[in-house]
Amino acid sequence: MNIASDLSPALTSTIVTLWFALAAVSLFVYLKTKGQSGSELRARTITWWVILGLITIVLLLGTIATLILFGLISFLALKEYLSMIPTRRADRSVLLWAYLAIPVQYYLIAIQWYGVFIIFVPVYLFLFLPAVMVLRGETEGFLRAAGTLHWGIMLCVFAISHAAYLLEGLPAETNALRSVGGELLVFLLVITAMNDVLQYTSGKLFGRRLFGDRKLAPSVSPNKTWEGFLGGLIGTAILAVVLNIFLTPFSWQHALVLGAILSTAGLFGDLVMSALKRDLGLKDTGNVLPGHGGILDRIDSLIFTAPLFVHLVRYMYF
Repeated sequence: MNIASDLSPALTSTIVTLWFALAAVSLFVYLKTKGQSGSELRARTITWWVILGLITIVLLLGTIATLILFGLISFLALKEYLSMIPTRRADRSVLLWAYLAIPVQYYLIAIQWYGVFIIFVPVYLFLFLPAVMVLRGETEGFLRAAGTLHWGIMLCVFAISHAAYLLEGLPAETNALRSVGGELLVFLLVITAMNDVLQYTSGKLFGRRLFGDRKLAPSVSPNKTWEGFLGGLIGTAILAVVLNIFLTPFSWQHALVLGAILSTAGLFGDLVMSALKRDLGLKDTGNVLPGHGGILDRIDSLIFTAPLFVHLVRYMYF
């Protein structure tokens, strides 16, 4: 495990480019919202500075710092999820075991034990938590409580931990992907974040021009359009090919396919979280990130893209 990290020239250049790009966007937002108090756009931009700063710092500090950051994200996301979902009084002690699963999951990444990492939450925790719950003797609402708790752990811990897995979990003997964990992580994060931006921008620019008034999922997210989805899909696929030149050893064909798949997965991550919020009657999952909402509002796409990216890369190159 790397305690400190020496960033490769390609990764350093990419991060510097992201800082300059964010600075340019910030200047544009400042000029656009000058004189406006409480601008959501300005709040979003400030939050992106914090996010990019944290990512840069932990990449410089190395694997341990990155695992701690993602472990903290999983903790905050699960805490946010459990604050939204009704829980039974009898299950209070069970929630402690759910939180304790977070350090175990990330420790499995640190020691590169893929065989257990991949089944710890979906198999062992799936069996363990209901066993603890049934010992409490409360049967009313048991199925709902067990299902919602495990679904939350799958989203907030298992899915998100795949992003951190890119840093330490890839087999070192694989020449093609040796020592490029940071590059793969940045590739995933940039693709996922930019896909959200490209889908939103495409929807605003081209909405209703190709498919009229047909929404993608009107009852779940009325603002999602087919134009936005297709624009994001094409733009993200092209971006993946461009980033591939600097960050990853994929062929351009693989990068193109990965970009398209991640774009689609990101959309469904967004839609699934929107469905959850509608079911609970919420606009945002929280308010910890100004301009974005809660942790789950920001990582909704990553919940779907991270596991898919890891397993596709393993399938293609291992």
